[in-house]
Amino acid sequence: MRNTYILSAVALFTLGLHGMACLPNGADSGWDTNPGEEGTGGDEDTGGTPPKPGEPPRFSFFVTSLEAMRELSGSQKGFGGDLRFGEATGLEGADKICRTIAEKAMPGAGQKVWRAFLSASTGGPDGGPVHAIDRIGEGPWYDRNGRLVAQDKAGLLNEARPRSHSRIKNDLPNERGEPNHQGVDNHDILTGSDKQGRFQGGGMGGTCNDWTSALGSTGRPYCGHSWPRRAGSSRGAHWLSDHQVPGCAPGVSLVENGSGSGTNTVGGAGGYGAIYCFALTP
Repeated sequence: MRNTYILSAVALFTLGLHGMACLPNGADSGWDTNPGEEGTGGDEDTGGTPPKPGEPPRFSFFVTSLEAMRELSGSQKGFGGDLRFGEATGLEGADKICRTIAEKAMPGAGQKVWRAFLSASTGGPDGGPVHAIDRIGEGPWYDRNGRLVAQDKAGLLNEARPRSHSRIKNDLPNERGEPNHQGVDNHDILTGSDKQGRFQGGGMGGTCNDWTSALGSTGRPYCGHSWPRRAGSSRGAHWLSDHQVPGCAPGVSLVENGSGSGTNTVGGAGGYGAIYCFALTP
């Protein structure tokens, strides 16, 4: 009988090692082993279906980190509202920012088509606005560690928070798959969009001249919150559209300042001008 116990333990240990070896280096599988966890959102909490053998890792969503925005802009204050990044338009530049950061985070991921979740006042059909929700494909989208962000657009738009894996729903991760909050006030994420991901309005000032101006007085674009500002409250929780930032100038503020204490920067109310990035393929 004692020999039977020993053999069983060895078999279980071997199976455990084999399962661990299937994971990417340093990755959280995201496949929740506790689907009954509080705050879960149904099937999305399982992290979706694991990729099949031979399929590339799933990575199609992130919040641009402060470190990445500082590095690419060449400034400790970030880009501000001018996101051209060497391109002709603000949207093209913002897409390039997403693509560049994605490639740094996961070599090869930059081969995907990446889109910044930003609306613009012009450039859409018949000269109308561009709606961010129309730019990002149909999903599903996954974070750097393969956890489900949303299965489709309904999962992005139906509630204040996306129908995401429970571990990331209330703190959307950066390009490293890390919670972006990290104890500072950095929740404001530029979108220029309403709660349905459409252009919020306000003319070109509502998008810092369609993301080409870093002048503080150009306008006050809308932002969403990558994590809810008030725990347990619906106020300050919407991830796509919560309030206007104080201005378009570059700036970083990691301390809760309410409306921004008079600083007319993209980060003046708690942030650094971060953007959401989506890939058109999982």
